[in-house]
Amino acid sequence: MTPLETINSVPLPFAKLIGMTFVEASPDRVVASLKVAEQLCTVGEILHGGAAMALADSVGAAATVLNLPAGAKGTATLESKTNFVGPAPLGVTVYAVATPVHRGRRTQVWQTRIETEQGALVALVTQTQMVL
Repeated sequence: MTPLETINSVPLPFAKLIGMTFVEASPDRVVASLKVAEQLCTVGEILHGGAAMALADSVGAAATVLNLPAGAKGTATLESKTNFVGPAPLGVTVYAVATPVHRGRRTQVWQTRIETEQGALVALVTQTQMVL
């Protein structure tokens, strides 16, 4: 099974609810897309910060799963820090790209860039995942 097939073989219910789709996966990079829909927006028809954080959290968790050491049972988020940089307007598609900062036996740290389809930076997320 490819890494993308591995991620998609265990659908994440909340990721499905918000409409995100995993589009690329390897142990070094996981990418998901999300169309900014009305129910994901805040005032001014821009992507809600919580929706952006949920997107990044799901991508970071999936990346961790692809890098779990032998015998590990799963992962859980320990910490997440988000810097919001710019808006993602209603109707655009954003892409979340997670890359590793640290891959250890007990924790992993991932950085996720969320950008619009035009390449504008929306948010930069650093997330620590606990290996279970």
